[in-house]
Amino acid sequence: MSPRFKAEPSIGESVSHGAREPVLMLLDSKQWTYLQRRYDLTPRELQIADLVCRGFRNASIARRLRIRPGTVKAHVRNIYRKVKVGSKIMMLLRFVAEASKPSDLPNSSTSSHSLE
Repeated sequence: MSPRFKAEPSIGESVSHGAREPVLMLLDSKQWTYLQRRYDLTPRELQIADLVCRGFRNASIARRLRIRPGTVKAHVRNIYRKVKVGSKIMMLLRFVAEASKPSDLPNSSTSSHSLE
């Protein structure tokens, strides 16, 4: 890993650099790993998706990751395309719903069909 990215937050890490930045974590690292595989997200897309879902705006994400806001916007568009959503809130809702499915949890003894 290059030194340029050393200070980046890891997925699911709760970090605050100021009173105005959100510190919210809805998904844990296991759920993010599942979502990365499910939607074929790159490591950078996953990192940006995590920050978006924690409430960060594109400009804050760009500052935090030391990239241009246009680059964040391009990554967000790619995430939308892969996840088949059109907004940040829909992405968040899709991720929470997908990561929370009982059938996705390991060692689940019940299938989704037996819950009907």
